[in-house]
Amino acid sequence: MPFTLRKPERLYRKKIIEKMFQGGESRSFTIFPLRVVFMSAEAQTVPLSMMVSVSKRHFKHAVQRNRVKRLMREAWRLNKQPLIDLLAMQQKHLAVVLIYLSDELPTFSTMTQRIQTVVQRLGEYQKPQEDETTA
Repeated sequence: MPFTLRKPERLYRKKIIEKMFQGGESRSFTIFPLRVVFMSAEAQTVPLSMMVSVSKRHFKHAVQRNRVKRLMREAWRLNKQPLIDLLAMQQKHLAVVLIYLSDELPTFSTMTQRIQTVVQRLGEYQKPQEDETTA
């Protein structure tokens, strides 16, 4: 089923998370209010795994942090399929961390728009670079 977010699709391995934030292999970009950190992952059972993060500095109350995380995960769940299809076709594996940067609570529609842009941009990063091979 394409519209699920199962346990293997969640990034929880401490080793991979530490490697992502040490730099080196990982890459990042920002689509406000999200910062996206991603890197190629080791062979996993699923082609795409993700994690969300909301800072306590921006939202003091856990209720608000959890609300933002729920919105991010739901928008991701509904819009991830094109990226999964691309990764499966190329037989690649990707680990993604979504970090929320703003101090304001988002609406679901704005979060969905941003996540769609994130998925599209991640897809562009995964496409083979034809210019480099022909040059």
